[in-house]
Amino acid sequence: MKRFERLEQIRRMDPYEDALEIYRLTSAYEFPWDFTRALELALYRTYAVPGIGRLLAQTAELTDRAQKRYDDTVLLLDAVVEHGFDSEQGRTAVRRMNEMHRSYDIGNDDMRYVLCTFVVMPKRWIDAYGWRRLSRHEIVACTEYYRALGRRMGIKDIPGTYEEFETCLDAYEEVHFAWDEDARRVSDATLALMASWYPKPLAPVLRSATLALLDEPLLKAFRYTPPGPVTRTLVRGAVRARGRAVRLLPPRRAPHHARQNWEIKGYPNGYRLAELGTRPVPGAGGCPVRRADG
Repeated sequence: MKRFERLEQIRRMDPYEDALEIYRLTSAYEFPWDFTRALELALYRTYAVPGIGRLLAQTAELTDRAQKRYDDTVLLLDAVVEHGFDSEQGRTAVRRMNEMHRSYDIGNDDMRYVLCTFVVMPKRWIDAYGWRRLSRHEIVACTEYYRALGRRMGIKDIPGTYEEFETCLDAYEEVHFAWDEDARRVSDATLALMASWYPKPLAPVLRSATLALLDEPLLKAFRYTPPGPVTRTLVRGAVRARGRAVRLLPPRRAPHHARQNWEIKGYPNGYRLAELGTRPVPGAGGCPVRRADG
């Protein structure tokens, strides 16, 4: 297989009818590392909305049990991509996500914003750092995939196109990004988790490198001191150089799903999808926020 042969295959497919398969080819064959980094950034980005960051701090899932929360989120989302919406694994994963979200008083606007990050951030990341840019077929297919996921999660008023998702995301962040002490604690815990995957002496360097990849609105919302221009140029240049190097490699012949990522550390003996995630009890320690209708 030649380097661009899979892209040619994707372009022969229907981005609406074959959205899942195109998304799977793009995320598991063409850009597995990039999708992992982009979706990490997508979820991290949501903490800068105080209502979301504060709720995550109250549950303590990302401050006291960061690795488990990371693992469970990745594994549940990955199961749908790998097996499909109508598979037993896909239905179990969506059901678990819905059970957890229903335990909290989360508004539709926040849920829709999180969905927007899943659509927009991979394209922005790959356009900036990937070994090639996403094709229009891939952009449409990724959008349709997340529209299907959003419908199964009961999200209302889902944008219809990638451009509408992007407009929704930018407008929401402009209004809602703001400082919150609890959200900053969640952010710090997440940065510490990412640093923990590497030798301890590298932690300060990795923190600076991560901050160098964040945009100004995020840095401002969390009140982080922006990295210097030299640091930012070096870090972003290194990630771009990685993309150029990947372009020279042979195409991947086997899929790499997110469950295979070495950052998943909590289940050395395997896991069952139905047991992942939390089972919060309204009003109890695991779920300090009661739903308004509960």
